[in-house]
Parts: sequence; structure tokens; C-alpha cells
Amino acid sequence: MKAAGAAIAAWAVSGWWFQAPMALLAPWTAIAMVGSTVYQSVRTGIQQFAIIALGTVWASAAMASTQDRTMVAMLLTLPFMMLLGNYRRFGSQGIYGATTALFVITGGVSSTSTVGHRLLETLIGAVIGLLVNAFVLPPVHLRSVRDRLVRLVRETADVLGTTAEELREEDGVEKSDSWHHSAGGLTVSLQNVSEARRWAMEGSRWNPGGRLRRVGPMPPPFAEDMRWGRVCTRVLALTRTLKTISEDTELPPPSLDFLRLLSDVLSRAGHICAIETELLTGSSGTGALRERRDAAFTEAWRALGSLTDTFHRQEPSAAAAGGELLLEARRLITELAPST
Repeated sequence: MKAAGAAIAAWAVSGWWFQAPMALLAPWTAIAMVGSTVYQSVRTGIQQFAIIALGTVWASAAMASTQDRTMVAMLLTLPFMMLLGNYRRFGSQGIYGATTALFVITGGVSSTSTVGHRLLETLIGAVIGLLVNAFVLPPVHLRSVRDRLVRLVRETADVLGTTAEELREEDGVEKSDSWHHSAGGLTVSLQNVSEARRWAMEGSRWNPGGRLRRVGPMPPPFAEDMRWGRVCTRVLALTRTLKTISEDTELPPPSLDFLRLLSDVLSRAGHICAIETELLTGSSGTGALRERRDAAFTEAWRALGSLTDTFHRQEPSAAAAGGELLLEARRLITELAPST
């Protein structure tokens, strides 16, 4: 709707008010200017005006040098403009050079005043599109960071909870392939958080939206993205080790007591993640939630101590697999330590 409004406004200025000979260029440019962020609109506007101006001047020069012979002018213009349009500096706007050249050539007029009109109409469309995007509900992209981070933490809690529950079962390690597959899915959610963070950072650049309207709470700090990225790495490493134990028949597995205590550690880690989910959603009673999280972390650390004691009583042959699991579990609990 914003793009449509910008196009209508650009036509009203160039076609209805100025009666410009090539008024189509103004609304056409305005539509392309309404991007996902204000910064993107500015960047797009510079790229688009540059390539359109180049296409206009080049096509006009070709028409003048060929005495307005359309076919010859196209042969001189379109191959060059299509190649130039692929230059990375022009981004996705490169195609506009060739299409603008087509407008100029098929228009059949190559006078200096006509070229000036086309450049002016392009500039009018670019300015109107930018102003509409910047001052009519400017996009800020803040909420999606928190939403996607909450989803990542919730999924982490689910993976840990499922792994802990099934690890207690007889021959539960045989299900490790599904645990590792679920843990691998966390990387996709982590990428979604990174993408949302990029949009939020770009959306705040040169954006008056924060002063023009309410945008809601700010997203969690970038340090939280890094922290949960490390947590996902630890979960993935744990499930990978369990999968290796299940598949490698020559590798002696840890004792059942060790796996049971590891299950307790993972269960408590999942409980911490579930509480962190509530904290990230901004639920009421933040103080009580933090107390619950601190208590859950204390219980997890105590369970880790029991796991360490059991590891020291392991048979030497099971030390390799048990030691790697113990190390990753310790790293996981350390990453889950309360940051605020």
C-alpha cells in the first residue's frame, strides 16, 4: 500500500502537475524505492538513480549518433547496459539501466531537454518513494528478534527435555540419531535469529520511526544471540557424542548410572531453558522467574557434581566416551549460567 501510494503521488507530481513528457518514470521509480527498511530505500535510490541516469544518457547518445534509428541504437545500447547491470555495485537495480534505455530508444526523441526531463522525473520518483517509506509507518523490524530468540530457546528446551527423558529408558541411547537430528535443527533457528538481528540493525539506520511512533520494547542484546549460539553448539556436541556411542560397537559405552545422571543434568538444563523462555517473553513476575532460574542452575550444577563423581568411578575402558560427555555437559551448564 505504501508503494502504491508513493507511485500515485509521484504520478500526481510529474504527470498531472508538471505534465512531464515521460511521467511514467516517476511512479515506476517510486515503487522500487519503497523497501523493507529506510536504509535500504536510500541505498536503492542511489543505485537506481545512477543506473537509470546512465541508461538514459547512453541511450540518448546512441539515438543521437545513429540519427534516431531505433534498431541500430538498440544494438549499441542493450548489450552494454545488460552487462553493466550485473555489476555488483548496482545490486538488484542493475536491470533498470536496460529498461530505461528501452524507454528512451522507443520514445524516439534524443534532445537535451528530453534527457533532462527523464532524469528529473526519475529524481522526483526517488525522492517521493524515499519520503513515503521514511515517514509513513517506517519499518523498524524490532519485534522479530525477540520472537525468534524465544523460539530458539524453547526448541533448545524441547531437545534437552526429550533427550533426557528417552535417555532414562532401556537402550535409550539407540534413539540418539533422532536427538542429533533435532539438535541440528537448532542451527536453522539460530540462523533465523541472526537474520532478524540484521534486519533490526538495518531497520534502525537513518530511521525516524523510533521518534514518530511507538515501536515496542527493544530486542534482547546481541550478547544473548552469542550465548544461545554457544548453548546450541554444546547441545549438538552432546547428541553427536551419544550418536557415536550408539553407532560405534567397539567403543565401550558409559555405565547405566552415568547415563542416568547425565539424563538428570540434561533435564535440569532443559528446565533452565524453559524458564529463560518465560524471561525473554517478558512475562510478569520477572523477579520470581529469576529466583527460579537461579535455583534451577544450582540444582543443575549439583547434578553435574554427581555426574563427575560417577565418572571417576568408571571403568578405564569407558573413560573416553564418558569424559567427552562430561566435558560437554559441563560446558553446557556453564553457558546456561545466569547472565542477568
